[in-house]
Amino acid sequence: MTNRERRDRGLAYLVDEELLAEMSACKRRLKKVNDLDPWDYEKIVEAEKEVIPHSQDLYLVPPFYCDYGTNITLGKNFSANVNCTFLDVASIEIGDNCMLGPGVLLCTAGHPMHPAARATGYEYGKPIRIGSNCWLGGNVSVLPGVTIGDNVVIGTGSVVTHDIPSNVVAVGNPCRVLRPITEDDRRILWKKEEIDEEAWRLMRNKKETQG
Repeated sequence: MTNRERRDRGLAYLVDEELLAEMSACKRRLKKVNDLDPWDYEKIVEAEKEVIPHSQDLYLVPPFYCDYGTNITLGKNFSANVNCTFLDVASIEIGDNCMLGPGVLLCTAGHPMHPAARATGYEYGKPIRIGSNCWLGGNVSVLPGVTIGDNVVIGTGSVVTHDIPSNVVAVGNPCRVLRPITEDDRRILWKKEEIDEEAWRLMRNKKETQG
């Protein structure tokens, strides 16, 4: 097998000239994104779709970094704040209506545990899956092979080392489920503070308009 085939199967592989050329092409496209005027929204989105062709409605506030771009699939209405990094050695798949805070790291890449094996330069990648309607707070790190369900909130600074089920708030290092998200949370803004009447009315009207 080629190193590219080994990489795509989640096996140990080396970064050879073919993979280096693929990453270099991505870095050139990323430079275009990161050098744009941060207020030039339309040009940024157009350039980001060249980096991440498997995407729909997206906006990642520059600077943004990734390895290949082509191993990332984003659903509808995706947004990410400044300084996010996607190490997409393996596939990264994210559902609809997801939000990422600043400094989020999605890392599919790994290296052998033993120093002798690690010194050979071999590495591996394991896929990351994130469902729909998820919010990952600032500086969250998601490690190789992790799946996060739908409707999940991951607290700021968490390190997600294992799968997280749907419909929960999860926090910590390592990240653990704190509690389920229930109907009691529907009108909560922050801690126990409720969304005010005016905003609540506007939110309901918007939801009805969107169907």
